[in-house]
Amino acid sequence: MNKRNLISATILVMVILSGNLKAQDLFTIEKTLEVAYQNSPDIRIQQLSLEQSRERLNAQKASLKSRFSLSVDPFSYSKNREYSQDFQEWRNYQTFQSSGNFSISQPIAATDGTISLNDNFGFQSNTLNDNDPVNAFHNNLSLNINQPIFSYNKTKQGLRELELNLENTLLRFAIQKLNTEKVVSQYFYNVYQKQQSLTIAREELENQKKSQEIIKNKVDAGLSAKEELWQAELNLANAESSVYNAEVALDNAKDQMKQTIGMPLNNDFNILANVEVKKVEVKLEDALMYALRQRMEIRQREIDIETSQFDLIQTKDNNKFKGSIDLTVGLFGDNSNVGQIYDSPTDNEKVALSFNIPIWDWGQRKSLIKASEASLKTTQINQEQEKIDIEMNIRQIYRNLKNLGYQIDIAKKSVENAQLTYELNLEKYENGDLTSMDLSLYQNQLSSKKNELTNALINYKLELLNLKIQTLWDFETGKSIVPKEYLTEFGNK
Repeated sequence: MNKRNLISATILVMVILSGNLKAQDLFTIEKTLEVAYQNSPDIRIQQLSLEQSRERLNAQKASLKSRFSLSVDPFSYSKNREYSQDFQEWRNYQTFQSSGNFSISQPIAATDGTISLNDNFGFQSNTLNDNDPVNAFHNNLSLNINQPIFSYNKTKQGLRELELNLENTLLRFAIQKLNTEKVVSQYFYNVYQKQQSLTIAREELENQKKSQEIIKNKVDAGLSAKEELWQAELNLANAESSVYNAEVALDNAKDQMKQTIGMPLNNDFNILANVEVKKVEVKLEDALMYALRQRMEIRQREIDIETSQFDLIQTKDNNKFKGSIDLTVGLFGDNSNVGQIYDSPTDNEKVALSFNIPIWDWGQRKSLIKASEASLKTTQINQEQEKIDIEMNIRQIYRNLKNLGYQIDIAKKSVENAQLTYELNLEKYENGDLTSMDLSLYQNQLSSKKNELTNALINYKLELLNLKIQTLWDFETGKSIVPKEYLTEFGNK
């Protein structure tokens, strides 16, 4: 562990032991993402949209099963006085009836037809004038089949559209989680960078205090001019100001992160991060292969194409020749004795064939078909463009990673050189061979190089994360990171 990391770890341990930092306020990148996933409004909105799509699909699947229904009219009474043309007299009619209808309906997904069984049972009592009532039970049992012809299967297509909608919603949810990971990581490491800048500023302040003490002793001993002490005091004041500026920048970065992850602004936390990176060997060919094979945006464009094809099918079905077949068979029976209803039943049959034959629509259907075909071609072009954009993005990330790897090596060497240079010039300063202003320049150079190394490490880590998100492949572990939510429901495709 180098000196800078040792100082940071020591400060962190001292704060924890002093009781100033609660365990729940120590944020790692994993805990930060967990809080963001729970509180992010965008994530919650996508979760609700996912639930909505899933329940709509469940409802559609349920509609394909047998549907049982029962309707009951338990009581109906009417009394009317009407003139009878047959008997040339006015008559009083009283009617009491009760009935119920039970039906079973079963959609046929394979043919888009429907088969239903209906049973209507009732009782009726009729009274004419003051005569005795005439009572009768009746029952009508029928089987009906309805089958559209010369048309597309609306049942199958409707189910497939809902399946695609659920998959698309799940893809949006997974993409939103990955985007949230990227944004939250940027804010997390921004806080870490500000935290490290504060640590470096405090180190610089301690060095300036030592420098000021050295020159003060020299001035008191008459070995240096008072101007050197004045400059040392000015350097010390600037170092104190740098610490204050770093504290303000850290607080502002924390507030930005709190807002991003949905954390109350009054809560405080500290960052625990490991930015030491092990440079990963990435082959451009592999990165492109993983991206084009696994990126969920490509699957979204495929869904868009399939949806556009469905729209074209529906458009072609408008104002076209089509028809339907209806077949009904049944038995009707009635009797004053309920047990003898079907002693002398009546057969009921019905066969109907109907056609819809459009004559002239002034070119409406043709124009709508051309519009749908244009929409389909646009979607196909978008898919190709999506692939090109992905490939360009991967190439850019690959180049950035290689460059950032070089920058880390340069930054590490620069810190080593700046540290040695500062120590050598500090010795010269102690011997009176260097002014405090000159020493301050070397101190500032050392602080700047340390910050540059921190930034280079963070940038490399973020770009490696970006590559993981863009390819859905973790090059550090050599594993795919296709979201488990998607694999659970659609991993077999």
